[in-house]
Amino acid sequence: MIDFFSTKVYSYYCNFDFMEIKYFRLIKTIAEEGSIANSSEKLFLTQSALSHQLKDLEEQLGFKVFHRTRNKWSLTEEGIELYNLGNSILKSIDSSFKNIENIRAGSTGTIKVSTECYSFYQTLPRFIQKMGILYPDINLDLILEATHQPITKLLSNEIDIAIVTSKPKNNLLTSIDIYEDKIFAIMHKENELSKLDYLTVSDFSNVHLIIHSYPLETVSIYEKLLKPNKIIPAKISAIPLTEVALKMVEANFGIMCLPKWTLKSFNISNDIVFKKIEKKGLKRNHFLVIRKSDKIKKYIRDFISNFTDEFSIE
Repeated sequence: MIDFFSTKVYSYYCNFDFMEIKYFRLIKTIAEEGSIANSSEKLFLTQSALSHQLKDLEEQLGFKVFHRTRNKWSLTEEGIELYNLGNSILKSIDSSFKNIENIRAGSTGTIKVSTECYSFYQTLPRFIQKMGILYPDINLDLILEATHQPITKLLSNEIDIAIVTSKPKNNLLTSIDIYEDKIFAIMHKENELSKLDYLTVSDFSNVHLIIHSYPLETVSIYEKLLKPNKIIPAKISAIPLTEVALKMVEANFGIMCLPKWTLKSFNISNDIVFKKIEKKGLKRNHFLVIRKSDKIKKYIRDFISNFTDEFSIE
């Protein structure tokens, strides 16, 4: 059995569907100022308009919110409950908007990026252009001179994000896994190694290896396969432009070792073949590395989120 009080409360609750924020501000201001006359200036409305609003409110509620006296307006018991409810709602709204302002304030900043893999410099400009459209308040700079020492530059605050293929061991930094790819040996179809199902580490002893740049420690095939096995190719040439390096390979003057995705923007000759390295393939991981102190910055988090979506390839 539902008693009268419960029914009445339920009826009031249903009537509150129409309650707008302006009504809570109206009740709060009149209660604190003591009258409609004193509230008019604060609410930027005439006394007549405020009286009309209050009258409409009380008619829809079905009870008086204020006791009117000549010199002082005071809340009814029901009015006190509405006043307390309104205070809670308005404080929550103000708090949320302050949080939003803080979030938005953290959405602006400059991010200096570098990568130890030259292949990324072919794809990053397109990503930077996309970020410029989505996040006009984030300024992205590519710092090419940090390519050979991205972690050192990150620790010295010369860059903000490093793209690397191995996690650094430093308590000041944190790493985010991006993706794993495979490195292939890229060669002319008439190269004698093209007859093999896959290349082993010993096959690199007599090759002319074309790399992007020195030092060798920045070259994935050297760091992950050749160096651990103490293999040095017969000849090594550093050619920073991928297009020129491909022409060398097309002329059968050497081989390159790169993931397939790095060559998507190039026209690959039918004379070029891709050979797996090692029976299971030579894999490498990619990580975004940032300073732990930057994790709280929203514009850094926005970069990481979008970079992960853009470059997470299998």
